[in-house]
Amino acid sequence: MELKLGGIVLDSPDPHELASFYERLLGWPRIQDEPDWVKLASPEGGAGLSFQREPLHVRPVWPAREGEPRMMAHLDIRVDDLDAAAAHAVAAGAVLAEHQPQDDVRVCLDPAGHPFCLFTD
Repeated sequence: MELKLGGIVLDSPDPHELASFYERLLGWPRIQDEPDWVKLASPEGGAGLSFQREPLHVRPVWPAREGEPRMMAHLDIRVDDLDAAAAHAVAAGAVLAEHQPQDDVRVCLDPAGHPFCLFTD
């Protein structure tokens, strides 16, 4: 039996808007486009990134606070130039998180509020 991760799925009230953001951020092509589901493919192969409509999506709060909606997962994106990548993410529609826990990581929030980390090795 073979098990292979096929993708990561992020909920959003507007999957097309969120997919467009990640298209701008990552440069990945859209390979599936339905009213409630969009999938991007990595040009290098491997797991894709999908977006599904979730009308009850609540933006997570990061860093976590008692009684607030918490993130369930986040994306780690390796970059070679942290400042340039953070500027690119903001230009694509992300927001830099107010709290930055490490010098070699930039925590950003996508348009649906999902945190993602830009990091260098």
